[in-house]
Amino acid sequence: MNKLSGSRPLSRRVFLGGATSLATLAATTGLAQAQASIADVINAPRRGQWDDQFDAKSSRAVKQVATKVPVTSAETIGFVERAMYEHQAIVAQGGWPVVPATEKLRLGDSSPAVQQLRQRLMVSGDLDRTAGVSNSFDSYVDGAVKRFQARHGLPADGVLGNYSFQALNVRADVRLGQLETNLVRLRSMSGYLGDRYVMVNIPAAQIEAVENGRVALRHTAIVGKIDRQTPILNSKIHEVILNPYWTAPRSIIKKDIVPLMREDPTYLARNSIRLFDNAGNEVAPETVDWHAEEAPALMFRQDPGKINAMASTKINFHNPHAVYMHDTPQQSLFGKLLRFESSGCVRVQNVRDLSTWLLRDTAGWNRQAIEATIKSGNSTPIELADPVPVYFVYITAWASEDGVVQFRDDIYQRDGVEELALR
Repeated sequence: MNKLSGSRPLSRRVFLGGATSLATLAATTGLAQAQASIADVINAPRRGQWDDQFDAKSSRAVKQVATKVPVTSAETIGFVERAMYEHQAIVAQGGWPVVPATEKLRLGDSSPAVQQLRQRLMVSGDLDRTAGVSNSFDSYVDGAVKRFQARHGLPADGVLGNYSFQALNVRADVRLGQLETNLVRLRSMSGYLGDRYVMVNIPAAQIEAVENGRVALRHTAIVGKIDRQTPILNSKIHEVILNPYWTAPRSIIKKDIVPLMREDPTYLARNSIRLFDNAGNEVAPETVDWHAEEAPALMFRQDPGKINAMASTKINFHNPHAVYMHDTPQQSLFGKLLRFESSGCVRVQNVRDLSTWLLRDTAGWNRQAIEATIKSGNSTPIELADPVPVYFVYITAWASEDGVVQFRDDIYQRDGVEELALR
């Protein structure tokens, strides 16, 4: 089979190599024959994709979907209302087409399903309507898919797999209902939240540090599992502990540590976890009956260090749920698609940046001092000179000033629609 009519478009290297060969051909067999060969290449069946793939004006990058406007800003309410009007119009016109999830699609593919994909992305505003409708998954479709993925909290790799298809095929009326549900939540947060505050959006597994009405820092987070949910709460961050001790909560002792000790009696020692009774006396693990019906009424405390469950940092705020924010030795978890791995507390990527921001007005605690203390290994609690409000919220849909509408899975099934639940 002629390579030019194969299943994938020519790469830049193949094209340039082909051009070099044609130049050689011109020198050896005559200009007319070379021109005929070039014409054959130009008129090849796949030629229609070249303009898209090599046109410098056609961007394959994700359009910027981030914004400096906080999710919980009063401005966001107006943006969501505008998004609702747009989705109402889409619903009134019949919604968007279903894209058959029969094959994984990516740049360079040609399939009838791409026609429906193009139409779907045009309706939602991710693909410009001037891009046309064809079977070709070209660079315009690639950029549109990446934009769609980014605003749905998916890896913006341009590859349509299971999660992307599921997000694409949520009906327009369901998305409209999701916006309506979250508008109510956002309105409940529309009052004064503070000149500086921290917001944890649980479904998005994302943290915003907000200052003077704009996002100063944005952090990826790990939040609670479906069966160990991170609670909604309002409080004030009053303390940062560097090189913290970790005291295991009763739920983790019962569900995790005791079963592990039954299988491996060296687990506590290997993880630098020590036992203490109510009087503060250390208890040897070998004196405990790990097969008893009830978990031992002891304090399980892990020493500071690299394997500590909170790693370098713990961020404290008073709340009835005994949850907090912290660092983690398992940094690889921040790269996962589904970041619902904790027992209710919130792990913070690049937590030292957040600590520096929190301690900005606390004398003697700049970034250099924070790093030196962490390096020392000494457990050091630091009271904030000015406590910073913190809000744990549950927002699965919002919008920004440039018309970008964000959606997330309803991980704890609080939106009341099965189709939006985490799959």
